[in-house]
Amino acid sequence: MPTKPPSDLPEDVGALQGLVVHQALEIEKLKHQLAVLRRHRFGSKSEGLDQLELGIEDLEETAAEAGASASSNDPASSESADPKKKPKRKPLPEHLQREDVVHEPESICSDCGKPMRHLGEDVREVLDYIPGRFVVHRHVRPKLSCRDCGAIAQKPMPNLPIVRGMPGPGLLAHVLVSKYADHLPLYRQSQISGREGVDLDRSTMADWVGQCSRLLRPLVDTIGKHALGGKALFTDDTPVPVLDPGRGRTKTGRLWTYVRDERPWAGPAPPAAFYRYSPDRKGERPKDHLRGFEGFMHADGYGGYDKIYGKKIIEVACMAHARRKLFDIAKSTGSPIAKEAIERIAELYAVEKEARGKSPATRVAIRKEKAEPVFDDLEAWLHQSILQLPGKGELAKAIRYTLGRMKRMRSYLENGECELDNNTAERSLRGIAVGRKNWTFAGSDAGGERAAAIYTLIETAKLNGVDPQAWLTDVLTRIADHPVNRVDELLPWCFKPED
Repeated sequence: MPTKPPSDLPEDVGALQGLVVHQALEIEKLKHQLAVLRRHRFGSKSEGLDQLELGIEDLEETAAEAGASASSNDPASSESADPKKKPKRKPLPEHLQREDVVHEPESICSDCGKPMRHLGEDVREVLDYIPGRFVVHRHVRPKLSCRDCGAIAQKPMPNLPIVRGMPGPGLLAHVLVSKYADHLPLYRQSQISGREGVDLDRSTMADWVGQCSRLLRPLVDTIGKHALGGKALFTDDTPVPVLDPGRGRTKTGRLWTYVRDERPWAGPAPPAAFYRYSPDRKGERPKDHLRGFEGFMHADGYGGYDKIYGKKIIEVACMAHARRKLFDIAKSTGSPIAKEAIERIAELYAVEKEARGKSPATRVAIRKEKAEPVFDDLEAWLHQSILQLPGKGELAKAIRYTLGRMKRMRSYLENGECELDNNTAERSLRGIAVGRKNWTFAGSDAGGERAAAIYTLIETAKLNGVDPQAWLTDVLTRIADHPVNRVDELLPWCFKPED
């Protein structure tokens, strides 16, 4: 609101006082907005060429994923594909280190039992990646023949993650982790590998990503079932700009996270983060994602969750969201009431620090003794404090929000499996928020779904203290020959890195 010049000010004292109060509220509001923007600002930059690169990259990945699915349903289709459409494989650079992997057959003839002689060998070069450097693995398969009966023996070529493909499992894992954990789009990875003398075309890597996404889907689904099978869940969502070619601009999709983490109450299950993508934020999206889940759900105040809560899913509101609003006001205006509210909330977190890692029953006992009195006093004090404030002020709004959320927080006092806040879910989205600065947007809804799948794998590995690249390398080494009914053996909490 513009400040009035002195000649336009009202002469009536009451009207003048009303104007002063109104302007004070406007100043408070603007200070609050400024403080929030300073804390959460992100640099924005128009990068038309980057958008084009990412859009093409996304379409290529989607095509590869669809192609891999078609090949698995009809193996003959890949054999009969038009050879003219297959990309010509370039020779691997001579400067790269070569490491031989010899697949030696038995030296005794399996038919007649006589010794066999060397007849020749087949060699296939596979480009792989060991953290810090590229390497070429030469798969050498000696061919032996029996002089007596003429039998020929040779070990088959080991199955690779991508049939007849050039990349080894380490390289594929490196591409996935670089894109989704280190936020490097494929065209930038292509530029980086080019500086090392390795020509990796963006479209080639897009084909790898699409095929890996389909290959790893059983793991993603298994992690999802595990995450939704616990007693308590943490959920949140974040916007993701998505290309909308038909309208010539981007639309806003959402990435949702559903986290199971029992470590605060010494639960036996390993932690897991399950991500889902949706093209919008309609309430039917989380309702569909959570079909079959029963238990406590930590979430923010998003209205779309309201139809989900009931006997099967019990809401646990987040103190961190309420505290954040009060903190912004305390920071921007120095309000004594906001500062005291922050101090009172800190007492609740001090109790949580003491209860962390203990059994649910012990946590409830600690909270009943030490947290519940503080919680009740805070609630009563906020009811009294709001009476001293202008009803339309930012602080009054923040207190009303806090009181509304506190009604839905009490579950944590009665249940040791619950937490005081939803920070677990927020932490799981932090990498995505950072990554948005680099990859800008998803190229399509299919790209959003693919990102959700790979984030599920990478973030779950990180939650379990597992290096995502080492684990994915191991998985991609084994998965082609691994029985699908034993996919649990490949989960990150089962991974044992080699010494």
